[in-house]
Amino acid sequence: MTFDEEWNRLVAAAAERKATGMRLNQLDGDGGGSGVATSSGELKVDQKDLAAVGDAAFGLRERLRKDGEHARESSNSAAAGLKGDFEIGDALSHVATRWQEQLRSLTDACGHISNHLEYTDKAHANNEQHISGLFNSVNRLNEGFDERTQRQ
Repeated sequence: MTFDEEWNRLVAAAAERKATGMRLNQLDGDGGGSGVATSSGELKVDQKDLAAVGDAAFGLRERLRKDGEHARESSNSAAAGLKGDFEIGDALSHVATRWQEQLRSLTDACGHISNHLEYTDKAHANNEQHISGLFNSVNRLNEGFDERTQRQ
Protein backbone atom coordinates (compact mmCIF):
# COMPACT_ATOMS: atom_id res chain seq x y z
CA MET A 1 0.00 0.00 0.00
CA THR A 2 1.39 3.40 -0.93
CA PHE A 3 1.67 6.30 1.46
CA ASP A 4 -1.16 8.18 -0.29
CA GLU A 5 -3.50 5.19 -0.08
CA GLU A 6 -2.70 4.68 3.61
CA TRP A 7 -3.09 8.41 4.31
CA ASN A 8 -6.49 8.55 2.57
CA ARG A 9 -7.66 5.48 4.50
CA LEU A 10 -6.63 7.07 7.81
CA VAL A 11 -8.30 10.39 6.94
CA ALA A 12 -11.54 8.61 6.05
CA ALA A 13 -11.45 6.59 9.28
CA ALA A 14 -10.85 9.75 11.35
CA ALA A 15 -13.70 11.57 9.60
CA GLU A 16 -16.02 8.67 10.31
CA ARG A 17 -15.09 8.64 14.02
CA LYS A 18 -15.49 12.42 14.27
CA ALA A 19 -18.93 12.34 12.65
CA THR A 20 -20.20 9.77 15.13
CA GLY A 21 -18.31 10.69 18.27
CA MET A 22 -18.41 14.46 18.76
CA ARG A 23 -21.17 16.63 20.11
CA LEU A 24 -20.67 20.32 20.84
CA ASN A 25 -22.85 22.74 22.79
CA GLN A 26 -25.67 20.38 23.62
CA LEU A 27 -26.65 17.83 26.23
CA ASP A 28 -28.40 14.51 26.08
CA GLY A 29 -32.17 14.62 26.44
CA ASP A 30 -31.93 13.80 30.16
CA GLY A 31 -30.31 17.17 30.93
CA GLY A 32 -26.89 15.73 31.75
CA GLY A 33 -24.24 17.60 33.66
CA SER A 34 -23.56 17.71 37.38
CA GLY A 35 -24.23 21.39 38.05
CA VAL A 36 -27.47 22.54 39.59
CA ALA A 37 -29.54 25.16 37.78
CA THR A 38 -31.28 27.56 40.13
CA SER A 39 -34.77 28.89 39.52
CA SER A 40 -33.24 32.00 37.94
CA GLY A 41 -31.26 29.82 35.52
CA GLU A 42 -27.85 30.41 37.08
CA LEU A 43 -25.46 27.55 37.55
CA LYS A 44 -24.53 26.76 41.13
CA VAL A 45 -21.14 25.16 41.77
CA ASP A 46 -19.89 24.19 45.20
CA GLN A 47 -16.35 24.08 46.51
CA LYS A 48 -16.10 20.30 46.04
CA ASP A 49 -16.75 20.72 42.31
CA LEU A 50 -14.09 23.42 42.00
CA ALA A 51 -11.59 21.38 43.98
CA ALA A 52 -12.22 18.29 41.84
CA VAL A 53 -11.62 20.20 38.59
CA GLY A 54 -8.51 21.84 40.05
CA ASP A 55 -7.16 18.47 41.18
CA ALA A 56 -7.84 16.97 37.74
CA ALA A 57 -5.99 19.86 36.07
CA PHE A 58 -3.04 19.39 38.43
CA GLY A 59 -2.97 15.64 37.74
CA LEU A 60 -3.10 16.25 33.99
CA ARG A 61 -0.25 18.75 34.27
CA GLU A 62 1.94 16.24 36.11
CA ARG A 63 1.21 13.43 33.62
CA LEU A 64 1.88 15.75 30.67
CA ARG A 65 5.21 16.80 32.13
CA LYS A 66 6.29 13.20 32.78
CA ASP A 67 5.04 11.64 29.56
CA GLY A 68 5.93 14.66 27.43
CA GLU A 69 9.52 14.59 28.66
CA HIS A 70 9.74 10.91 27.75
CA ALA A 71 8.47 11.69 24.22
CA ARG A 72 10.97 14.56 23.87
CA GLU A 73 13.90 12.40 24.95
CA SER A 74 12.92 9.61 22.54
CA SER A 75 12.43 12.03 19.65
CA ASN A 76 15.76 13.78 20.25
CA SER A 77 17.54 10.44 20.47
CA ALA A 78 15.96 9.28 17.20
CA ALA A 79 16.75 12.61 15.53
CA ALA A 80 20.40 12.39 16.58
CA GLY A 81 20.63 8.85 15.19
CA LEU A 82 19.06 9.83 11.87
CA LYS A 83 20.90 13.12 11.26
CA GLY A 84 24.07 11.50 9.98
CA ASP A 85 22.37 9.29 7.41
CA PHE A 86 19.01 10.84 6.56
CA GLU A 87 17.64 14.34 6.03
CA ILE A 88 14.64 13.50 8.17
CA GLY A 89 16.84 13.73 11.27
CA ASP A 90 16.81 17.55 11.16
CA ALA A 91 13.05 17.56 10.59
CA LEU A 92 12.51 15.26 13.56
CA SER A 93 14.72 17.50 15.70
CA HIS A 94 12.59 20.49 14.68
CA VAL A 95 9.40 18.59 15.55
CA ALA A 96 10.84 17.66 18.96
CA THR A 97 11.63 21.31 19.65
CA ARG A 98 8.13 22.41 18.67
CA TRP A 99 6.68 19.56 20.76
CA GLN A 100 8.55 20.85 23.81
CA GLU A 101 7.28 24.42 23.24
CA GLN A 102 3.68 23.27 22.87
CA LEU A 103 3.97 20.93 25.84
CA ARG A 104 5.27 23.76 27.99
CA SER A 105 2.31 25.94 26.95
CA LEU A 106 -0.14 23.16 27.76
CA THR A 107 1.38 22.31 31.14
CA ASP A 108 1.43 26.03 32.03
CA ALA A 109 -2.26 26.28 31.13
CA CYS A 110 -3.12 23.25 33.28
CA GLY A 111 -1.15 24.75 36.16
CA HIS A 112 -2.95 28.06 35.71
CA ILE A 113 -6.35 26.32 35.80
CA SER A 114 -5.40 24.36 38.91
CA ASN A 115 -4.07 27.44 40.71
CA HIS A 116 -7.03 29.60 39.71
CA LEU A 117 -9.59 27.06 40.92
CA GLU A 118 -7.72 26.61 44.20
CA TYR A 119 -7.73 30.41 44.64
CA THR A 120 -11.43 30.58 43.70
CA ASP A 121 -12.28 27.86 46.21
CA LYS A 122 -10.50 29.75 49.02
CA ALA A 123 -11.94 33.11 47.96
CA HIS A 124 -15.50 31.76 47.99
CA ALA A 125 -14.96 30.19 51.41
CA ASN A 126 -13.63 33.51 52.75
CA ASN A 127 -16.54 35.41 51.19
CA GLU A 128 -18.99 32.95 52.73
CA GLN A 129 -17.43 33.44 56.15
CA HIS A 130 -17.50 37.24 55.77
CA ILE A 131 -21.13 37.30 54.66
CA SER A 132 -22.11 34.95 57.47
CA GLY A 133 -20.44 37.30 59.95
CA LEU A 134 -22.34 40.27 58.51
CA PHE A 135 -25.67 38.47 58.85
CA ASN A 136 -24.87 37.52 62.44
CA SER A 137 -24.11 41.19 63.20
CA VAL A 138 -27.41 42.26 61.64
CA ASN A 139 -29.27 39.60 63.64
CA ARG A 140 -27.72 40.91 66.88
CA LEU A 141 -28.78 44.46 65.98
CA ASN A 142 -32.30 43.25 65.23
CA GLU A 143 -32.44 41.46 68.59
CA GLY A 144 -31.39 44.69 70.30
CA PHE A 145 -34.10 46.67 68.50
CA ASP A 146 -36.66 43.99 69.29
CA GLU A 147 -35.76 44.09 73.00
CA ARG A 148 -35.98 47.89 73.05
CA THR A 149 -39.41 48.00 71.39
CA GLN A 150 -40.74 45.27 73.68
CA ARG A 151 -39.81 47.28 76.81
CA GLN A 152 -41.82 50.31 75.71
